[in-house]
Amino acid sequence: MTASEKPYVVLHNAVSANGRITGFEADQALYYALAGTWHEDATLVGSGTFLAVPGPFPEEDHHAFEPPFEIGTDNRPLLVVPDSGGRIRFWHYLKSLPFWREGIALCTGATPADHIDYLEKRHVHVVRVGEDRVDFSRALALLRDEFSIRTIRVDGGGTLNGVLLRAGLVDEISIVVSPCLAGGNPDGIFREPGVSAGTITLELIEARALENDHVWIRYRVAKCA
Repeated sequence: MTASEKPYVVLHNAVSANGRITGFEADQALYYALAGTWHEDATLVGSGTFLAVPGPFPEEDHHAFEPPFEIGTDNRPLLVVPDSGGRIRFWHYLKSLPFWREGIALCTGATPADHIDYLEKRHVHVVRVGEDRVDFSRALALLRDEFSIRTIRVDGGGTLNGVLLRAGLVDEISIVVSPCLAGGNPDGIFREPGVSAGTITLELIEARALENDHVWIRYRVAKCA
């Protein structure tokens, strides 16, 4: 897939000084202020990230079944969630949040039929890509062609980041480094369970000192090895 066939993909993560993405309190206001840098057309969030959000969520009501209100001036990004297992069953809550205008679920041939029905009744777009696992190469191409998405910001964990990076689908990595060391088990921004070791070469775009001893580092992804 060439650069012209897929959106520009940015991984944006907040990390501790020792590279962890959990086990510390990130500056959310700073993180999301910087997230506006790319004016993304879509935000890609892993289903595991949403499943980690503590509930309970509000009860579903008739608003969950209403189609999006088309006014032609809504410039908020689309929310894209890979969920082949059909685990996200609180789309009514996600749609009520002010960050996104509509939702897209990336599903596969293995996604249960009742979950596809659940999504369609709630006017969540369904994109089927892959048999058992989401084929992100195809997904990105479809998102560009069918939804006119040119820039995607990934707001996810290490596993989703690892899948996208190893597939050669990431253009830029943005890291907001917090001035702390986080203890506990490692939980970095790049995980590849079951994959042999390898490196990904990066090229520095920018490094900037921010308020309260934070550092913002941006890299261009050069190549995988």
